Amino acid sequence: MTPSPKRPGPGEGRRRLEEMLRVDHAGELAAVHIYRGQSRVFSDTPHKELSRQFTKMQGEEQVHLDAFETLLREKNIRPTLMTPVWRVAATALGVGTALLGEKAAHACTEAVEAVIGEHYAGQVAELEDTDPELAAQLSQFRDDELGHHDQAIAQGAHEAPAYPLLSAVVQAGCRLAIRISEKI
Repeated sequence: MTPSPKRPGPGEGRRRLEEMLRVDHAGELAAVHIYRGQSRVFSDTPHKELSRQFTKMQGEEQVHLDAFETLLREKNIRPTLMTPVWRVAATALGVGTALLGEKAAHACTEAVEAVIGEHYAGQVAELEDTDPELAAQLSQFRDDELGHHDQAIAQGAHEAPAYPLLSAVVQAGCRLAIRISEKI
């Protein structure tokens, strides 16, 4: 006889929502700081247009961050305790990849947004039946992230020096940050 599947205990849905929103808030906070760092590096170079592009993307990520800050307040959920670390790490990632050059900055964007797009897609699938309004909001954010992803590819992300290594390291870091932010 096959045992019946475990049913989630009381509060399990709430815990999962806390994990989701905590991670999403952390991810958008990181994106704002990555793009801010990249924009600053390119602002005093011949790549001023690239600086403006990263500033525009930063603004789009700020809209997402503001939405998650509102959701965290409304639902009485604390952000991850790793927020100060993620701020510094994201700024360093943005500055570091920009210092490696335009293509490396685009490779960073492509790698980050690929992970975030997958992450949001999983959350959308998980929430479609239980919270269609949040699922729709996350779906829109996913589409925005994938727009940044596609733009980065079009601007030469795959031409970055050591692209496979750079992309793999950035994606692994994003996935690790997701797991940590869910719990801490």
